[in-house]
Amino acid sequence: MDLYLDSVDFKEIEQAFRLGFLKGLTTTPTFMHRHGVTDIDGAIVKLSGMVPELQVEALGETHDEIVSEAHRLLTLPLKSQPVFKVPVSNEGVRACNTLTSEGHRVNVHLVYTLNQAYMAMAAGAAFVCPLAGRLQDQGHDAIKLIEQCVNIAARYDYPAKIMFSSVRYPEHVRQAMLAGVHVCTVPWGVLKRLCDNSLTTVGANQFFEHTRLMTTLVKEVIRAHNPVCRPTDTLTEALVKMTESRLGAVTLVDDKGSLAGVFTDGDIRRKLQEQGPKIMDETLAHTGYSANPVTVQADALLYEAVNLFNEHEIDSIIVLENNVPCGILDIQDLVKLGLLG
Repeated sequence: MDLYLDSVDFKEIEQAFRLGFLKGLTTTPTFMHRHGVTDIDGAIVKLSGMVPELQVEALGETHDEIVSEAHRLLTLPLKSQPVFKVPVSNEGVRACNTLTSEGHRVNVHLVYTLNQAYMAMAAGAAFVCPLAGRLQDQGHDAIKLIEQCVNIAARYDYPAKIMFSSVRYPEHVRQAMLAGVHVCTVPWGVLKRLCDNSLTTVGANQFFEHTRLMTTLVKEVIRAHNPVCRPTDTLTEALVKMTESRLGAVTLVDDKGSLAGVFTDGDIRRKLQEQGPKIMDETLAHTGYSANPVTVQADALLYEAVNLFNEHEIDSIIVLENNVPCGILDIQDLVKLGLLG
């Protein structure tokens, strides 16, 4: 099934055809009016250079007017010869037959019945175009009609391609494929949703997440702030450094800069509950701290850190480089990156 874009919006046309496999573009006077196009000939010329195949309206109420308009369009500086769109009617199929005999291709559209489709096929139409959405709006079984058109074209060996148009939602495209149509022309708003699926999105996000965990080093995600205290510092000093760094812990080091422990905002809350505000002037050595914090090497991969968070059920991990504290990895950093729920 060939896929066409149904539009006259130049920006979305450029975007859609970057996909690389759309076969053509269908336009309508309604689209032109809706998008405020006043120079219709200029728009047609521009579009003819943007897409592999352009289908444009040859407007007229009589055979002669339709043929004359098609001939006039051919005098424009088009990059390629268009397919002429003609509404189905006795005059329309007669004009279709004339233009086809001249070597042009015609799309007979606004088809709502099998008899109309048959007349278009018999007249030599290259495309026969029922309008699914509009038919369904009136309570008719559009899919049944389209299936009948496909069957008649195959049974009597008509060269016409059945084009599924008036697409309203992705389900229409699925129905078009199942009906066996040759072409489906789709608005960009629908076409860009054809790859959407919540399960695919979840799976892809997991792949990205796991790839990052297996390729990103801990030192690449830790914050620039590295709040450090000594055991002789007070709880107030530790709290100030936590606040400045927006981290929930400070690393404790000895006089040589080696890791001595960790003190967290949870420790502060517990000390306040136990001893009251006076504790804030006490030293960390006096109040106590964890002398055996969980650590990870700066060159470790993130998945190792995630395993430590899950194993120890903690919020912060001390990051070491050459066994010297160089930062703190906070669990919220990984949550923000989408690497932990």
